[in-house]
Amino acid sequence: MTTMESLIGLVNRIQRACTVLGDYGGGDDTFSSLWEALPSVAVVGGQSSGKSSVLESIVGRDFLPRGSGIVTRRPLVLQLHKTEEGSQEYAEFLHLPSRKFTDFSLVRQEIQDETDRVTGKNKQISPIPIHLSIYSPNVVNLTLIDLPGLTKVAVEGQPESVVQDIEMMVRSYVEKPNCVILAISPANQDIATSDAIKLSRDVDPTGERTFGVLTKLDLMDKGTNALDVLEGRSYRLQHPWVGIVNRSQADINKNLDMIAARRKEREYFATSPDYGHLVSKMGSEYLAKLLSQHLESVIRARIPSITSLINKSIDELESEMDHLGRPIASDAGAQLYTILELCRAFDRIFKEHLDGGRPGGDRIYNVFDNQLPAALRKLPFDRHLSIQNVRRVVSQADGYQPHLIAPEQGYRRLIEGSLNYFRGPAEASVDAVHFVLKELVRKSIAETQELKRFPSVQAEIAAAANEALERFREESKKCTIRLVDMEASYLTVDFFRKLPQEIEKTGNVNTAAAATAASIEDRYSEGHFRRIASNVSSYIGLVGDTLRNTIPKAVVYCQVREAKHSLLNHFYIQIGKKEGKQLSQLLDEDPALMERRMQCAKRLELYKAARDEIDSVSWAR
Repeated sequence: MTTMESLIGLVNRIQRACTVLGDYGGGDDTFSSLWEALPSVAVVGGQSSGKSSVLESIVGRDFLPRGSGIVTRRPLVLQLHKTEEGSQEYAEFLHLPSRKFTDFSLVRQEIQDETDRVTGKNKQISPIPIHLSIYSPNVVNLTLIDLPGLTKVAVEGQPESVVQDIEMMVRSYVEKPNCVILAISPANQDIATSDAIKLSRDVDPTGERTFGVLTKLDLMDKGTNALDVLEGRSYRLQHPWVGIVNRSQADINKNLDMIAARRKEREYFATSPDYGHLVSKMGSEYLAKLLSQHLESVIRARIPSITSLINKSIDELESEMDHLGRPIASDAGAQLYTILELCRAFDRIFKEHLDGGRPGGDRIYNVFDNQLPAALRKLPFDRHLSIQNVRRVVSQADGYQPHLIAPEQGYRRLIEGSLNYFRGPAEASVDAVHFVLKELVRKSIAETQELKRFPSVQAEIAAAANEALERFREESKKCTIRLVDMEASYLTVDFFRKLPQEIEKTGNVNTAAAATAASIEDRYSEGHFRRIASNVSSYIGLVGDTLRNTIPKAVVYCQVREAKHSLLNHFYIQIGKKEGKQLSQLLDEDPALMERRMQCAKRLELYKAARDEIDSVSWAR
């Protein structure tokens, strides 16, 4: 195979791979960009201009539907792949990838059936292309796009917009700068009325991308010819016009094969008094070679940009493969290692949240700095130490024997009752921190990219982490309640010893004795109970300041510190006991991610092969 054939064949294979991978016409942006960077040939012409016959002449096979009106109602992306001499010809449809067609009459029927499946049988059109590949030793490497014929009026069963719809569809292909326009015009009509030439002049005013093809030369009136067009005097293009002689309807009816039709075409030009001097530049075989040569020059000019796009795509795909992760090994040891690595990745992100590398850990400090003090301030000490309640508690504590000097039992009961209120804020602090830690676990799992591959591992880690947090919460509650209970179990004696000393500081011994006597006399007065309430309140305030500092210490030690250092310890023990089958079930990936990785691997393989082939062809120049 020549360098030119290799180069065009490479482009053909890349385009084919793009369509197989589902990227042409609405898939991955990079692949769509690659498709559009590669040149292809769009066949444009009015109805009954001979488009189908030109395509069949290039292919050398009779395979396209025929009939009156709009026969081509969907774009047909036709990719020709040149094979070794003597190999069997066959065709493949993208929508039937496992089936090879060797009978080309069945290819024609499948095109018709596939068209009807999308558009129905009522002459509707659709922009969804049919992809057909033909492998033959008798073709040149080309990608041809057969488009619906341009028309001026809608026929019965078609909407009035069909004329504009077809033109917009054709324009969507031919407006692309890398599209070569094959403008088909019948020789037995004035070139000035050619729909194909009119459209190509709009999108390619310089004619750099347009190849003019004149069909039906043998059907012109006797005494007339198309030399003015073919020699570029009527309408000049930058590329030479090519004349084609299609099979006649009689030839089609007789099932004249394309090899015989090509021979008959060559004989027509060789023996024609009008076109004999152009015989070397006429006919479908010459047209195929001309297009192939032009595509080679276009491809060569675009090799640097194509290579750059491919290299960029390879980098992006390799990055995505790293992001998606490589396939999982089958042995149990490697699977266990993978699960442990996933746990470490999660644990690292969780610690970053706690330590401030990521947001969220500061909410724990907010519990201690704002929520706990606010809860302590709202405790109902005013109600508990009201005069009425103090009188009731002290009276009940005295029993039948009134207290002599100070109501110690009354003090103890009032203090114990007050200290019980601290349980609520202590437990609330534990629960608030627990809620923050659970939320950080959820966020950390969501932010661990490696875990997205494995929903089962993700769920197991979440369950194990939340189970551990529950254990830490229970331990933290026990610890904080124990702090409150310790304050109730042993009162700070020095605080109460200072109370009578304060009296002594105000005067001499006689004064103190007088004060003591007075206190005995008014032990049932309101002032007496108010002093008790004030003393208890002062002591409770002292204890509250202590608990405000010690409760956060207990919560951090029992919950935050444990979560940071041993959140998944129990999970590690459990996972180490699992067998290979259980580990495989845990590493059952999300099917969507598996499919995405497979697609990425295919694309990466395609791009690397394309880069290597382009490099080899470039060096061969």
